[in-house]
Amino acid sequence: MSYSTKFIRYGGWLPAHPEIHTSFLAKHVKLARKAVFSDAPVAHIPPVEAFKDAIEGDPVMKFLFDQIFLQVSSKNTVPDFETLLFMLDHILPSAPAYQIATDPQGNPIGEPIGVPIYLIFDLLSNTAAAYDLFRLPKFNAALKKLLDFWGAYLSDPTKDSNAVLNTGEEGWFSQPAIRRLETNLGTLSFSQTYITPDPNADNRGYATWDDFFTRAFQSGVRPVDAAENPTLIHSACESTVYRMAPDVSAHDQFWLKGQKYSLYDMLNRDEEMAAYFNGGTVYQAFLSPLDFHRWHAPLNGIIEKIVRLDGTYYAVLPDEGAAADDPDLPEGSPYGAIIRSQSFITITAARALIYIRADNPDIGLMCFVGVGMVEVSTCEVTVKEGQRVRTGDQLGMFHFGGSTHALVFGPQIDVKFADHVAVDKHIWVNSIIAQVTPK
Repeated sequence: MSYSTKFIRYGGWLPAHPEIHTSFLAKHVKLARKAVFSDAPVAHIPPVEAFKDAIEGDPVMKFLFDQIFLQVSSKNTVPDFETLLFMLDHILPSAPAYQIATDPQGNPIGEPIGVPIYLIFDLLSNTAAAYDLFRLPKFNAALKKLLDFWGAYLSDPTKDSNAVLNTGEEGWFSQPAIRRLETNLGTLSFSQTYITPDPNADNRGYATWDDFFTRAFQSGVRPVDAAENPTLIHSACESTVYRMAPDVSAHDQFWLKGQKYSLYDMLNRDEEMAAYFNGGTVYQAFLSPLDFHRWHAPLNGIIEKIVRLDGTYYAVLPDEGAAADDPDLPEGSPYGAIIRSQSFITITAARALIYIRADNPDIGLMCFVGVGMVEVSTCEVTVKEGQRVRTGDQLGMFHFGGSTHALVFGPQIDVKFADHVAVDKHIWVNSIIAQVTPK
């Protein structure tokens, strides 16, 4: 692997150090190949066996999976479907790990692996065959059973998912790991920023991995700026800006380059809502697996409608790799296609739509779209229809990985984004991102 290490755009999704990426995959491929070539048959854990049966029991899905391994980049180190299955056997009954490796000078380095299953599927997904397979409802139904098993493990206090939460060399609270977790926290430490059930405990008192992942802010952290100004729009998530798109169409097509939004598909093929927002504005930003994962209201208003949608988990638009102006990866690098496909996954991935009727009549109805990327198989909504929310109130949260979100506004207003809101810039939740005026 030969990508650089700035990682403005892919931070938390791909390891910043290529050696960490290589080490993680090599470790799991080695364990899997040992099982593949064992003298005695090695059984898969039940959810992996069920996934295998679903794929191999369907000629189309089996054919497409075989084609993926023929089409995948030469950088891929997962050689076949059986190896992939045994890799899942090791990953699913464990929490995301802190990976240790050595750099080219022989120095020890470490990084948290926030989305381990994604790292297996990353290059595989960037193929024409995966584009066909990973969008099939029956494939995603089979995959969801895997992710549900993993999610149940990560949120069960009787399991040991919090075992990776410690101050040891390979723990998420080791000094190097804490520094990564504090990257976008400003002048505050991790414990000053987040509620920790027991700050003095080695695992900070988190009973499960999911408790740690969905950790809440301390009181007073991320205050709402100018909450009473009805013309201001606030950031709904702690996230990195992906795109700001004006004059979005109700219907559009997706091409390999210059991805556009399609409101009709994004909003669950609801003709009325697509027509209402036609010509409006979409703001999209994505969350690192290391970010705060709760959603907050971007303005004052009433929750008018909530829609929950199942969808895909690893489907991307296959491309020719990173563009020449990519801030992190060399031109043509096949890694990270899902980050480059974020407008596409707003119409395909599992997601939650929360429509808010703004108190400001000039804004009218707007929509928060929470999109579950890869391991994030759960978009939990914590508000109800008819509920009044004020700017900064919690709307819901993501579980188990990284994710992206969008804010959709109607065409009757001009949305002027603040100067600090720019592509690849990290934005704090509750901070001002835009001001609106009637057209």
